[in-house]
Amino acid sequence: MNNKFKNLSAVTAACFAAAMFSTFTASAQHDSPKSIAGKFVQKKNFDETVPPGDNFFEYANGNWVKDNPIPAKATRWGSFSIIAEDNTKQLLTILNEVNKPGQPKGSLKQRIGDLYASAMDSVGIDKRGYNPIKPDLQRISQISSLDGVLAETIYDRLNVVSSPLYFIGVGQDSRNPTKNIIQVGQGGTSLPDRDYYLKSDARTKTIQDAYHKYMVALFTMTGTPATEAEANANTVFAIEKQLAAAQWSRVEQRDPQKTYNKYSIADFAKKTPHLNWVDITNKLKMGGQDSLLVGQPPFFKTLDSLIAAVPVKDWKTYLQWNVLKNSSGQLSAPFVKAGFEFNKVLTGQQVQAPRTERMANLVDGSIGELLGQIYVQRYFPAEAKVYMVKLVNNLKLALADRIKNLEWMSPETKVRALKKLDAFTVKIAYPDKWQNYDGLTINRDDYYGNLKRVAQWRYNYSVSQLGKPVDKTRWGMTPPTVNAYYNPVNNEIVFPAGILKFPFFDFQADDALNYGGIGAVIGHEMTHGFDDQGRQYDYDGTLRDWWTKDDAAKFTARANKVVEQYNAFTVVDTATHVNGKLTLGENLADLGGLNIAYEGFKKTKEGQSSEKIDGFTPDQRFFLSWAQVWRSSQRDEAARQRILVDPHSPEQFRTNAPITNMDAWYKAFNIQPGNKLYKKPEDRIKVW
Repeated sequence: MNNKFKNLSAVTAACFAAAMFSTFTASAQHDSPKSIAGKFVQKKNFDETVPPGDNFFEYANGNWVKDNPIPAKATRWGSFSIIAEDNTKQLLTILNEVNKPGQPKGSLKQRIGDLYASAMDSVGIDKRGYNPIKPDLQRISQISSLDGVLAETIYDRLNVVSSPLYFIGVGQDSRNPTKNIIQVGQGGTSLPDRDYYLKSDARTKTIQDAYHKYMVALFTMTGTPATEAEANANTVFAIEKQLAAAQWSRVEQRDPQKTYNKYSIADFAKKTPHLNWVDITNKLKMGGQDSLLVGQPPFFKTLDSLIAAVPVKDWKTYLQWNVLKNSSGQLSAPFVKAGFEFNKVLTGQQVQAPRTERMANLVDGSIGELLGQIYVQRYFPAEAKVYMVKLVNNLKLALADRIKNLEWMSPETKVRALKKLDAFTVKIAYPDKWQNYDGLTINRDDYYGNLKRVAQWRYNYSVSQLGKPVDKTRWGMTPPTVNAYYNPVNNEIVFPAGILKFPFFDFQADDALNYGGIGAVIGHEMTHGFDDQGRQYDYDGTLRDWWTKDDAAKFTARANKVVEQYNAFTVVDTATHVNGKLTLGENLADLGGLNIAYEGFKKTKEGQSSEKIDGFTPDQRFFLSWAQVWRSSQRDEAARQRILVDPHSPEQFRTNAPITNMDAWYKAFNIQPGNKLYKKPEDRIKVW
């Protein structure tokens, strides 16, 4: 699950009453019917030739993986993918119903239906070709000075999703989380990670060549002669490579102290002579502010030098590429195809998903809280939210018990940890207050214009929050999303409706299944409040050290053992290792979350019994449920990319690694020395 949402200006909070937390007991658990035999744990999915102690992922999921090959339209396939596809089908049902001309202008159904209709008008989109961006390309072609280059970057930030050279937006001040503040950070590149510019191995070279081909194709399709398009691609790559060399690594960016650098706007402008931040912020509708946060100060020193050193002619080429790459997916079929051909090299995806699916997800990503209102009304049972409330409270009690019993933490830090846990805000299924995108106009025959207006609306809404108290009612995910998150500056855990389906959750399933599924998800997000990043934020969301020096050292020593465990894992080939530091937060959350869920499960009636269902004990079903959540496979290309960019470990390690540190798993499946996953009791890592 995603654990951090940095720079969110629209995330919500729905508070739990403290009394509910303090008085809830295990006896209040959901009294689910006995699991339907063979429905939730099916031996046909197992590979029983693999002992559970050698590879629990393969034991529980091996035949499922063999029987469920990755569809050509996907880069990986598993539990998340299947639920997401089901949710997309539900969205399509809604969209096809509201896709009717003549809905009342400005109404929820009109804007949803007309955005989808405009997105599905492939004939009209193809007829327009690249006409929607011709004015942008022509405007850039007329730039004659460095001032014109910088003015264009302002225009782009106001009218599209990003600034060409760097990130700039509005988010919470993590040392004063009730206030919104301007935030700037590194940017300027197109490939998924800086390593794609800086490494020279064969795989990286293949991606660079594909990227070059992609750039040439887009420039050529807008009328640029072939030789000039080749030169343009070289120019863009040279600029982006220099920006990539100045960027911090993803591991460095995980340090919230290192990335918190507050300057007065005037003082920061003095450090970058070619970037007048007073002027920039005023033109970006951010005037009247006295300070900003800078994520990576050294990057801006390099950027400032580049601005002066790179010729205006080359900057114009770079800016035109910025327009092309941001718009190509919304233009005619040849542009879309060129983008997909590049994506095939990056991820291994064989064919594009059907346009209906892509456009349903686009509507969800654009105006998701309009679409989400119909989605939850139709597809989310109210009783599921009630059950989740009870489950969350039970797991808060379980985590509280675990904190109280930690042998490595001092009483002083325990008190503060419990205070933070008690202050958690919990959001379940959907917002209590919906975002209605007031003032956003959607036209049925203007696909590109619609998306541009969505981007403008989002930007204007974001900057309108400057000077106002942080609105903690906002969400960072839409209701159909198959995911969950913890937001440290709000100290909140959030579970969209979209994830509350099997194998995570089912009303007909027994507690072992639901605790091993959604219970572990809840525990995962709770643990993010105490992982290597989250632990640095206090109960009120403030980035503030609340640990004793000795306790912090003990935590770090234990966390380093987790880093070492995951560093040893490889994917695709022996040279491609999991990055234990990049994935540390998620790995800690998996380990802590599963322990919390198990402890909560043991408070239930089933957890205290030994009655078998489908031939498995309650504890065995709990761990099998955990493994089912992560059943999946992925293409080699996607696996290599994820190792570079994804803070989550591959699914087989998310299954196997946490359980090797849990005594209960060894007992449940009689794991013995000699099994490949066996760890001596003294080597099993205990953190939360």
